[in-house]
Amino acid sequence: MQPISFTKENYIASPNRPSRPQVPATRVNTQIRVKTVRVINSDSEQLGILNLEEALRLADEQGLDLVEVAANADPPVCRIMDYGQYKYQQSKRQHEAKRNQKVVHLKEIKLRPKTEEHDFQFKLRHAISFVEAGDKVKVTVMFRGREMSHQDLGRTLMDRFVEQIGETAMVESPAKMEGRTLTMILAPKKKIEKKS
Repeated sequence: MQPISFTKENYIASPNRPSRPQVPATRVNTQIRVKTVRVINSDSEQLGILNLEEALRLADEQGLDLVEVAANADPPVCRIMDYGQYKYQQSKRQHEAKRNQKVVHLKEIKLRPKTEEHDFQFKLRHAISFVEAGDKVKVTVMFRGREMSHQDLGRTLMDRFVEQIGETAMVESPAKMEGRTLTMILAPKKKIEKKS
């Protein structure tokens, strides 16, 4: 039996390997493969439709790059700019967007139908602190054995929880039974910004 040699071509063409969608890379200078392009100069002025050689010459005279910014247009739109600076600005924007992104976590509070008042208040305070931090809270009432015949106690407990959490949170998903657990999801109330 011959050993299988994995070359780059074999590996890419393998039917067992799931293919990832290829993100089209930005074409620059000689990577652009069309004959005519619509050119925008570095001052955002349209120079019109030029053939590729002329557009490359104009970019080279200014010491800049010809970058394809709209490949699907007819003809493709190219801009004369500093490609290194363009890439830097793009990565800076992506980093800023990622930094401003708010991650919402789902915290869980577990109760039982016979939860005592002190434990109930303790868990309620935790739920309020989670919601104020901007996280969602999943409130779960677990039933064991004969407690299943007293689901009304669990629903009463949920109603009391919603009533006492008050204006801090809103019910995103109302209480529903899933097997032996009664679950409900609370979310922070969105703050309405006043328009000035």
